[in-house]
Amino acid sequence: MSHQPSTSRVAGTSGLERRVFVDHLTIRVRDLAASRAFYEAALAPLGVEVQETRPELPDDAGVVFGPAGAEDFCISEGQQSGPLHIAFLAAGRDEVGAFHAAALAAGGRDNGAPGLRPHYHEGYYAAYVIDPDGNNVEAVFHDRSPSATG
Repeated sequence: MSHQPSTSRVAGTSGLERRVFVDHLTIRVRDLAASRAFYEAALAPLGVEVQETRPELPDDAGVVFGPAGAEDFCISEGQQSGPLHIAFLAAGRDEVGAFHAAALAAGGRDNGAPGLRPHYHEGYYAAYVIDPDGNNVEAVFHDRSPSATG
């Protein structure tokens, strides 16, 4: 049986078309309300918002985030399996900076100011924060344009 992988144009990759690899991710957090407030604020600059909550399902109680029509990232209260590194795609450098500022304002700890990370590739522009549970949360823009190093 042949399977065709899902592909889409990805924001933040200068027109790059790539296969979608991770469909969704759920992480366990100690304090659902605190983590919800943090992620709502930190992800808003990336166009990500709460898509639904699931309080009625005891084994799956949580908050689902994503861009409109998507359920890509969920937080659920429980025993942590981290710390983890989670990277969210940004559509540009301004979004990376806005993510970093919003995450810090929401109680995140700085783990790397917005800037180029050429050890990954010349146009890798990212910022990092530590969330309330100690996870390293990143926003990244993959600039593949010829002037990406500026």
